[in-house]
Amino acid sequence: MVRTPLTPWERQRGERFGDLLRRARGDRSMVEVAAAAGVSAETLRKIETGRAPTPAFFTVAALAAALEVSLDGLATACAEESAPAEEEPLTA
Repeated sequence: MVRTPLTPWERQRGERFGDLLRRARGDRSMVEVAAAAGVSAETLRKIETGRAPTPAFFTVAALAAALEVSLDGLATACAEESAPAEEEPLTA
């Protein structure tokens, strides 16, 4: 299966999401949070750095629970920067 390349906006959204998780993690170690969520520290590292900009829903849900943040809050914060309109071209 060939995966469609991500748009620049989708990449930016993934970076925003990773930043939100990193800030929510605070002083807790990556290993501690990853273990509480049932994911590997490498998976969390990839998400936080934007290298995995589209994590699976259940991974996001597990991380939200481990960090005690709401899924709604994460979704709203990630969408704060408006998505490009359908007819507008993306500029880098």
